[in-house]
Amino acid sequence: MKIRQNVRHWAAKQALTMPVVGEYAIDKLVDIHTSVFLDRAEESYKDDRREYLDVFFEATMDTYVAALEDGYPEAEAREITHIQANFAFYNHGWTEMMEFPSDELDVHYDRYAEFFETYGIAIEDPLGEFEPAGGLPNAPSTPERLEEPEHPYAEGGFEDDVYVETGDGELVVGGGEEPDEVDVEAAPGVDEEKIEG
Repeated sequence: MKIRQNVRHWAAKQALTMPVVGEYAIDKLVDIHTSVFLDRAEESYKDDRREYLDVFFEATMDTYVAALEDGYPEAEAREITHIQANFAFYNHGWTEMMEFPSDELDVHYDRYAEFFETYGIAIEDPLGEFEPAGGLPNAPSTPERLEEPEHPYAEGGFEDDVYVETGDGELVVGGGEEPDEVDVEAAPGVDEEKIEG
């Protein structure tokens, strides 16, 4: 699929792998992701989906760190979490929130099958072992949208690899090289006071 990668992503990677500071980054990243995807939903559905998305995206932060620890590059680790989200959107019939067309679900799964199988992740079980102990909040589904799915925000044709738009607007396959020096304060939700705190 197609994702972006800039200094904030590298800083977030650093923050999420640090004690204490990571919690601030998680809170902000969850807020950002929930807001972005709720903006794609119809107004009447937003409140019903918010709690589910907050809990879901917090769980994907654990997936991201596990993927990094398993040796996946930053772009692929982040793509894995976005694929999980698209599995969840599909399962709920929230096709208007999807980032790639529903007919590419299997191909995206297959690319990371080894990782997904290791952690019990499946299209029908997007979080697998990363699901919170208390489960996910209920959120109403719109299964009728699966009959003739509309994907106004989906970009198809990027199912064979991770395509990364760099901070310079260049499209590269596989993602960029991590900078030698990354300022963790550039991560969402992190500032000097929290680092020293």
